[in-house]
Amino acid sequence: MTDILIADDEPLIRTGLRAIIDAEPDFTVVGEAADGAEVLPMVRALRPDVVLMDVRMPAVDGIQATRTILGAVPEPPRILVITTFENDDYVYEALRAGASGFLLKRARPPEILQAIRTVALSDSLLFPAAIRELAARHGAGRPTDRVRRARLTEREEQVLTLMARGLSNAEIAADLVVSVETVKTHVGNLLAKLGARDRTQAVITAYESGFVRPA
Repeated sequence: MTDILIADDEPLIRTGLRAIIDAEPDFTVVGEAADGAEVLPMVRALRPDVVLMDVRMPAVDGIQATRTILGAVPEPPRILVITTFENDDYVYEALRAGASGFLLKRARPPEILQAIRTVALSDSLLFPAAIRELAARHGAGRPTDRVRRARLTEREEQVLTLMARGLSNAEIAADLVVSVETVKTHVGNLLAKLGARDRTQAVITAYESGFVRPA
């Protein structure tokens, strides 16, 4: 069972998301927040697996709420940012702050459910093409040498490159002709070396470092 917290200042959005999510046998909505300021206490009390976080809220926005949760909770939930526009500057900043992906408010119910499952499992990148586009617009101007300093092995570099293309662990395993367990080990090692919480953060780092370049 995946427990989900919804944070959005629009009651209609919260109601719609709850109806879609609660209809799934393996999902349950454990709470709703109307502003980012309410999210941290609810995360501590309810311990959700995933937070659906509106990127724009009146008092505390989704970016600051994401930073607060990740800095204050020892085992924080995955955060899936809810947005109106996929190329919004706020989306990229939310990803840089630690969100695991984003979800468009106009998405259809199957897309919403698939996005939640992808983020909860964290074995593939959500919307890799959109992340590439965001990186091209926002990440190119702030290059770092973080990947170089991480001293990844050649195999870890290969895995990171394939992760940035959006391949799942199973697809990476097939591409490299290794087992899925071996890929999981490489992913865990490169996340630790990069200081990245999940593959989304690792891929953002790869783009911003210039290790991977948007097409």
